[in-house]
Amino acid sequence: MEYNFSEIEKKWQNKWNDDKAFKVTEDSEKEKYYCLEMFPYPSGKLHMGHVRNYSIGDVIARYKSMKGFNVLHPIGWDSFGLPAENAAIAHQIHPDIWTTANIDEMKVQLKTLGISYDWDREVATCKEDYYKWTQWLFTKFFENGLAYKKKSPVNWCPSCETVLANEQVVGGVCERCDSAVVKKNLSQWYLKITDYAERLLQDMDKLDGWPDKVKLMQKNWIGKSIGAELDFEIENFDKSLKVFTTRPDTIYGATYMVLAPEHPYAKELVKGLAVEKSLDEFVLKLQHLSEIERTSTEVEKEGLFLERYAINPLNGSKMPIYVANYVLTDYGTGAIMAVPAHDERDFEFAKKYNLEIVPVIDSNDDNIDINNLEKAFISEGSMINSGEFNGMANKEASEKIIEKLSNQKIGKKTINYRLRDWLVSRQRYWGAPIPIVTCPKCGEVAIKEENLPVLLPKDVEFTGKGESPLKTSDTFKYTACPKCGGKAERETDTMDTFVDSSWYFLRYTDPKNDKEVFDFKKAEYWMDVDQYIGGVEHAILHLLYARFFTKVMYDLKIAPVDEPFKNLLTQGMVLKDGSKMSKSKGNVVSPNKIIEKYGTDTARLFVLFAAPPERDLEWNDDAVEGTFKFINRVWRLVDELKDTIKEGELKINSKEEKHLNYSLNKSIQKITFDIEERFNFNTAISSVMELINETYKYKEKFKENLNAELLNNIVKDVLLVLAPFAPHFTEELWSQIGGSGSIHKESWPTFDESALVLDEKEIVIQINGKVKEKMVVSSSITKDELEKMALESEKITILIESKKIIKVIVVPGKLVNIVVK
Repeated sequence: MEYNFSEIEKKWQNKWNDDKAFKVTEDSEKEKYYCLEMFPYPSGKLHMGHVRNYSIGDVIARYKSMKGFNVLHPIGWDSFGLPAENAAIAHQIHPDIWTTANIDEMKVQLKTLGISYDWDREVATCKEDYYKWTQWLFTKFFENGLAYKKKSPVNWCPSCETVLANEQVVGGVCERCDSAVVKKNLSQWYLKITDYAERLLQDMDKLDGWPDKVKLMQKNWIGKSIGAELDFEIENFDKSLKVFTTRPDTIYGATYMVLAPEHPYAKELVKGLAVEKSLDEFVLKLQHLSEIERTSTEVEKEGLFLERYAINPLNGSKMPIYVANYVLTDYGTGAIMAVPAHDERDFEFAKKYNLEIVPVIDSNDDNIDINNLEKAFISEGSMINSGEFNGMANKEASEKIIEKLSNQKIGKKTINYRLRDWLVSRQRYWGAPIPIVTCPKCGEVAIKEENLPVLLPKDVEFTGKGESPLKTSDTFKYTACPKCGGKAERETDTMDTFVDSSWYFLRYTDPKNDKEVFDFKKAEYWMDVDQYIGGVEHAILHLLYARFFTKVMYDLKIAPVDEPFKNLLTQGMVLKDGSKMSKSKGNVVSPNKIIEKYGTDTARLFVLFAAPPERDLEWNDDAVEGTFKFINRVWRLVDELKDTIKEGELKINSKEEKHLNYSLNKSIQKITFDIEERFNFNTAISSVMELINETYKYKEKFKENLNAELLNNIVKDVLLVLAPFAPHFTEELWSQIGGSGSIHKESWPTFDESALVLDEKEIVIQINGKVKEKMVVSSSITKDELEKMALESEKITILIESKKIIKVIVVPGKLVNIVVK
């Protein structure tokens, strides 16, 4: 029987689709399992990374279903975003048409992969029935003080006359026209994620099933630091300068102050001074640098003296005030006290501008001249040049100095977070409109639920210029106030697409509900997500925002859980020639071409076999060919045995049959462990390959005298364990051997403990570590008996005849190593 993969795969894909084979509903009698891969952006083309991601999820979903779980495995589309808008501008086509066409194309591709999705739960974030509830959630945030508006800088291209996303700014210039990008202050919407900073940090203890590296990335992003906040008086200025420091022990060594160039005091301090123009030029220069570039250790520190001085509150010394590129306005207070003796960036800056360096912590190391430092001293030590605190260990002095600041009412112990509030405004068309109107009388007012969704207007101009295409639609922009009925204007910004993806996993639990965001009881049954799968590049933004959203929804009694994802698997990338696949490198492998040549099951099996899921996978054309040959090998074996195998009581008649039965049960045990405990799909598949090899050896040796019942067990169990990996050809072969119904509705095979106990074992005999002989011995043989048998072996006796035995190493049940000279 020929293995016609294209015909077979199409046949079963159509049947699964027609039968709605993977549709699920809540079932209180069964334990649920929610398996979810991060949903894709509908670009129109699947790449090998998609194939790997979805194949991993499908193995888990199918395996759990065979283990008796009620499995939810949904799919949808993260379908708002800038690429659709760029396509609208480039091709004069509406973003909805472009997006819908891409969804249709990718849906066909996904169904070609044979993934066990419940397509009845499909969602698309750009559809009105989804973004209505995104808007509804925004109004809940707003009503509870978690959404607010303030002015903040955005990337602005003066040539294109438009706001640019960070990814559209390359090297400080616009990716479209190469014009220098500047910062422009716009009034924009924020979500108060900082209110949840501590909970997001503390609740990481619940995330036992997350990779440590992801938790560390989130922890660092939240950036909790404990220190002191204190006020510095400024000469001839009526306001004090508030500073946060994690090193209160170094205050006596603060010799100058640094403000972020955008700090509100900066312009006030230089008003009327000669340096005023220089400050404007300095700020303009820095507008072309991102925050990452400004804070990089590789970027040269640059500053400008503002010709003003602050007073050190503990020693009364005058401190020159600078603005510098390495201080950011939205971290801490946007101002720092600079301690060059004990901070690397401050040291570099002080050396460049010839500023005073005063050490206040002694190294207690004769090899370090603390008064002539070649670099900042950042280790522990004893206090010096610090008045009453001299001689104390700096850790102890830190607490004492905070106490003094507090007593003098010029400072206090403070916790600070690196995490900033989430800027969700986007000056784009293709996103969920922010459901707020601004009324001259009532201020900012949320749209009422009965008037949601606020629909995206059709009468807009896609010019690529201006702040937001929504501003070009008068029918959208001008409206009535929901509160007083007077004339009002709609918000013309749309939401960051990360908002859409911060709650989609909850919508999957009840995706067709048009009365509420989702039914609480249904969400309670399915949540939390038991296994979430996606790239590590989403470790911070998406995963952090999803946690934040879930916690807010839990607090508002909308969601039944306060953490969305119980377990997280971050799969590696698919590489070719050592690099991530990309068109520019010319190393892209098309999934369509692989499927056309070898079939879906081969593509799936290869990406699962080539490397453990969390590791990068190097594409190998020869290995793909090898995977195809393996599938054909299984196909031929089943085809050759299908008329021989039969149900019946298993009787073991020879040591070869006992060994084969052992191999079968050992394989099931290992495959189950590899999938269940560690997702080591590659070693699970390898175990199947070994079993197939053993079965072929047995078949060739005994030919007509085969144990039909044993081979029946092997054929059925091989198909069952391969079913999650290669669903089409196992489904076909299952029907060929008379299996009733779908193989994917069958139970996962169990192994016989008694079959794992062998009376005999094969051991190897080595000479100087090299294998020279193999012997089958009794499992109960003693160490001395094993050594004697090895030394008396005819082949070994000849090999060591003229040599001196130095020692004999015996590992019972495994090997004998004879060391000779």
